[in-house]
Amino acid sequence: MRHTLFTSESVTEGHPDKIADQISDAVLDHLLAVDPRSRVACETLVTTGLALVAGEVTTEGYVHLPDIVRGTLQRIGYTNAALGIDATTCAVLTNLDQQSLDIAMGVDTGGAGDQGMMFGYATNETPELMPATLQFAHALTLRLAQVRKSGEVPWIRPDGKAQVTVEFDGDKPVRVHTVVVSTQHDPDVSDGEIKAIVREKIIKPALPPELYDENNCILHINPTGRFVIGGPHGDCGLTGRKIIVDTYGGVGRHGGGAFSGKDPTKVDRSGAYAARWAAKNVVAAGLARRCEIQLAYAIGVVEPVSVHLQSFGTGEVSDVDLADAVSEVFDFRPRAIIDRLQLRNPIYTPTAAYGHFGRTPEKRVPDAGGTEPVQFFPWELTDRVEELRKAVRA
Repeated sequence: MRHTLFTSESVTEGHPDKIADQISDAVLDHLLAVDPRSRVACETLVTTGLALVAGEVTTEGYVHLPDIVRGTLQRIGYTNAALGIDATTCAVLTNLDQQSLDIAMGVDTGGAGDQGMMFGYATNETPELMPATLQFAHALTLRLAQVRKSGEVPWIRPDGKAQVTVEFDGDKPVRVHTVVVSTQHDPDVSDGEIKAIVREKIIKPALPPELYDENNCILHINPTGRFVIGGPHGDCGLTGRKIIVDTYGGVGRHGGGAFSGKDPTKVDRSGAYAARWAAKNVVAAGLARRCEIQLAYAIGVVEPVSVHLQSFGTGEVSDVDLADAVSEVFDFRPRAIIDRLQLRNPIYTPTAAYGHFGRTPEKRVPDAGGTEPVQFFPWELTDRVEELRKAVRA
């Protein structure tokens, strides 16, 4: 079979769009901590010296928004005005209103918080059952954060991006073909030092040696030659503008809805988590090598309007039979998803950088905790494997 190439990207927690995502999810987590029934739709904009938080919130609790914004910026590493935004001195503007009572009418009865379609995906390309291209890209950006925060490479600044192209034989990854890493840096570091350090301390430790051969891989490290101005100073950041980084790196489809800043009654978030949970269990059960599940909802309606499954010809049984088994084993009603996956807990800030999927307890993001430590993401559990196998055999 002809070899093919596929590419995915990731960004660091200091990327402006990811700063906005983390602030929105930090607001959500703090509100859920004081009132687990909080309804939250929080959007954030960050630019030079300014963070703006707006949206709709219904809650019995109270949180001080400027403290949440400043704490998030400080944790990420924006503690110096020379970086374009300083956690201590930046302006913080807020404008939160109450959630629409028209929407609440449907949610209060257990219905979906909006219409829309969500996709979940899993593949056996990696141990995490995630696309290899995205998993490798996340490993690179996470490594950038690790060496920056540990002080191992002190000239790295918070903003950064990575992109990985993998060569496939059919659906099997056989080689890392191209790697792109762009890291923000202090102004007095030479391009030669940046390239050497990124090659040795970022790329080589992050990528699997069985697929990455530095002598047989194209490397683009800070390809413009300079990346000093970055973060909100270099680009305005907005919540929800990295939805492909958040999900599957362009593999499979996306329903279009962002996650961060939304409480779990918004099926953009909870439905996508449930679809990933189900798809991952299908692959973990050995019923397919690849699985994509689509859920669709109508606002205020309890049952999903459709459940669609595709195994791309890798399933042991027909897609119709697999879809029937998934519908039998998983309850996709919004309230059932929230209860089973414990989505009213303040667990969301860690999801807002380095992907919402493919994260296991061993691969937690350092210093990216919410108001409580997260040991795992419940939608990553493979706890329905035996039930699916029995449902297929039946």
